Amino acid sequence: MNLRQIANSATRSINPNISAVLKKYAGKTMGPGHKPVPSYLPDQNVTIQLQPISRGDLQHVDGLNLQGLAKVIYVHGNYFSVQRELEQGGDIFLIDGEQWLVVEPVELWPNWCRLIVVLQVSP
Repeated sequence: MNLRQIANSATRSINPNISAVLKKYAGKTMGPGHKPVPSYLPDQNVTIQLQPISRGDLQHVDGLNLQGLAKVIYVHGNYFSVQRELEQGGDIFLIDGEQWLVVEPVELWPNWCRLIVVLQVSP
């Protein structure tokens, strides 16, 4: 039984799924001046459910001392925030031209996850 699919069929009528582009972190390369530059796997189109952050998640984000606009993404697959020891994470979702960085995977299940993402400032 795919619990995420069941829940998504109910929430889609109120908050439709949207398309996004996933930039999955693939490690770092050395750029000019031996400065590490993140590299990403080829862009992947994904369907996500973007929702406002709940009070409990907001308290969690507050404890992480994060600032900016935060939201929650439900998506099939597993994606990660930065984990320097494992050299993984830093996954980015592109939604309507905006970059949303995964800062905390709140729920990781075998076939879906719930992520806290924060809007990144455009350079």
